[in-house]
Amino acid sequence: MPHQDLLFPSDPVQRVIARRLYGEIKDLPIISPHGHTDPRWYAENQPFSDPAALFVVPDHYIFRMLYSQGVPLEALGVPRADGGPVETDPRAIWRQFARHWYLFRGTPSRIWFEYALASVFGIAERLTPDTADGLYDRIDECLKRPEFRPRALFDRFNIEVIATTESPLDPLDHHRALQASGWRGRVVTAYRPDPVVDPEFPGFAANVARFGALTGEDALTWDGYLAAHAKRRRFFMAFGATSTDHGHPSASTADLARSECRALFAKVLGGAVSPAEAELFRGQMLTEMARLSLEDGLVMQIHPGAYRNHNPRVFAGFGRDKGADLPSRTDYVHALKPLLDRFGNEPRLTIILFTLDESNYARELAPLAGHYPALRLGPAWWFFDSPEGMRRYREMVTETAGFYNTVGFNDDTRAFPSIPARHDVARRVDCAYLARLVAEHRLAEDEAAEVAHDLAYRLAKQAYKL
Repeated sequence: MPHQDLLFPSDPVQRVIARRLYGEIKDLPIISPHGHTDPRWYAENQPFSDPAALFVVPDHYIFRMLYSQGVPLEALGVPRADGGPVETDPRAIWRQFARHWYLFRGTPSRIWFEYALASVFGIAERLTPDTADGLYDRIDECLKRPEFRPRALFDRFNIEVIATTESPLDPLDHHRALQASGWRGRVVTAYRPDPVVDPEFPGFAANVARFGALTGEDALTWDGYLAAHAKRRRFFMAFGATSTDHGHPSASTADLARSECRALFAKVLGGAVSPAEAELFRGQMLTEMARLSLEDGLVMQIHPGAYRNHNPRVFAGFGRDKGADLPSRTDYVHALKPLLDRFGNEPRLTIILFTLDESNYARELAPLAGHYPALRLGPAWWFFDSPEGMRRYREMVTETAGFYNTVGFNDDTRAFPSIPARHDVARRVDCAYLARLVAEHRLAEDEAAEVAHDLAYRLAKQAYKL
């Protein structure tokens, strides 16, 4: 296990307070309201195949760092888009990982990985080229045992509920199998409509046609298209969905007249659409999604500010979500105004805002969430779901938005064994921050203890209606 004072203040007074606060919350159940673990794992409950498939191949935090140092993605077993050859020997992938493990010094990936080794597999030994084979064998032997299958780990990790994320075109067969299995673990889906709301998404027009076929609506007309979304959202809700998720390039929103929407929709379906028109359509769809959320109660998550697939060679060779999405400057005050003018004062609507533009927390996001009833702030995300990023987040948003216009923590991960580590890091960082407020006599310790509990558990459960 990690050192008892991992991430706690070096100041002895604050450190003692942080220990007390953490001791009250460290064993709380995990609420994981947003992430990308594979529902197949829980539905089929098959053993994880090998250590490389568990830790390296699915984790873009890992393979993007190695790629930055010249390690080809093929050498790490990352599947090629064209089905071309990649390394298939998991031990070779693991050895490659071990040879480059030093690259992760000072990164959160090191904390998450070593925490998982210790807490899940009982391994305190450091990964090096010399220890690689021995550690591989010990992990591999564990993975063959029933207590290391996905459902057993789910229970061992003390996960109360976890959300996966699926496209509207997904039949949700794994969620269906989960419902029929009788297993008591709670795995819910989330509605991620990007393939049918982004005109620049590959195959957009074909996706919309398929969307219509799935829902029985004429999705090639504006009214039928909106009806298809309403119907598909209800379908997702039948499999536990409480939220939608929108990975738009920007936070731009729009509130066009109905006739303008119809004309714009016809144009984007035709394919002859400019980047500005594509952006306008995405912005209109955020407003339409807010309207639908008022009707069906789904919580909205907006994740703007990622320049997706920045590296065209990686995108062409390996597809989306391969570590080449980068932060970009994002405007929220002006971009969100059309949506907020229409729905921002609705207390029945919850819109959770995330950002990769860290400088925006204090300047725009905290003031917005500190005013509009419909808005909440998501936690430090992706490049900033790290100890220093989490500290900066608390420092930049708390004085303006308070704790209760935020939604706790979510792990946003594809790497299943890192989930308890990520939540533990967040709990430790929050306790360290609260300890400073107590030591500076800005907060009583009993209040800090209540806030620590809320940040670790209640706020996420409440915000996501879980």
